[in-house]
Amino acid sequence: MNISIIGGTGFVGSYIIDALLAAGHTPHVLVRPGSEHKLHQAQRCVTFPGDIADPAALDRCLQGADAVIYLIGILREFPAKGITYEESQFRGVERTVAAAQKQGVKHFILMSANGVKAGGTKYQDSKFRAEQCVQASGLNWTIFRPSVIFGDPRGKMEFCTQLNKELVQPPIPAPLFFGGLNFMQAGKFQMAPVHVQDVAAAFAAAVGNPAAKQHIFPLCGPVAPSWKDIIQTIAQAAGSKGKLMLPAPADAIKLVASVLDGQAWFPITRDQITMLLEGNTCADHSAWNVFGIQPQQFAVENLSYLRKA
Repeated sequence: MNISIIGGTGFVGSYIIDALLAAGHTPHVLVRPGSEHKLHQAQRCVTFPGDIADPAALDRCLQGADAVIYLIGILREFPAKGITYEESQFRGVERTVAAAQKQGVKHFILMSANGVKAGGTKYQDSKFRAEQCVQASGLNWTIFRPSVIFGDPRGKMEFCTQLNKELVQPPIPAPLFFGGLNFMQAGKFQMAPVHVQDVAAAFAAAVGNPAAKQHIFPLCGPVAPSWKDIIQTIAQAAGSKGKLMLPAPADAIKLVASVLDGQAWFPITRDQITMLLEGNTCADHSAWNVFGIQPQQFAVENLSYLRKA
């Protein structure tokens, strides 16, 4: 099958391209001019120059496609540079849905995120509205909601590599965030990191799969460690015996972030703190059964790539 990919030059996109090629599909990838070097296995893909602001480029990329996979997402926005959740995570989906309808694409597969909701942070709300757009499109659709994704970054941005660089390696204590005044809850919120290879396998298995259509699938790993345990596991995987950590009041950090989170060098935003404290776990693990995948655990042995960081 010909599978169009919007957002295929990123971390997750490189693994999805691997999984699609292994399944015998041909990736058709929209690539912004100047980003050609970022495309994984470019010689085995069909590329189309353009970006999500150009409906004509989307039409060309989706023409003749059996399915389209939309992967674009950003961790923080910089409106002064034109980088916003609204454009990347909602308007881009709107335009891609319109192109899919016009080109007669049979299946729309969307990368959303675990914990999305109406009226949440701007990240959560834009992703939620994108889901609604896809569901109302009249197309066959599948929506994946992964938790935080880990795995060898291949030179891209990745959850554990970023935490190792910004929180574990610096010679200052790592923050254990807590809400309100109860420091006894510091760092106890849980996350269920999911391996990028498992996410990619789910996307590839969904293509043309009747069991995947008109379904939303959360994607979480099989364990849900606390933030404190995540930091310690990353430190151990990176070669340290441990990491000193101290309670960090979220309200105070948000106050600082209100001034500095527009600066790229500042490591965290107010919305990111809000979402961290909410945790990121799944009650529904049905995707792994539906697609026949045994998910990998978040554990030191699966984080060996951090030794190279």
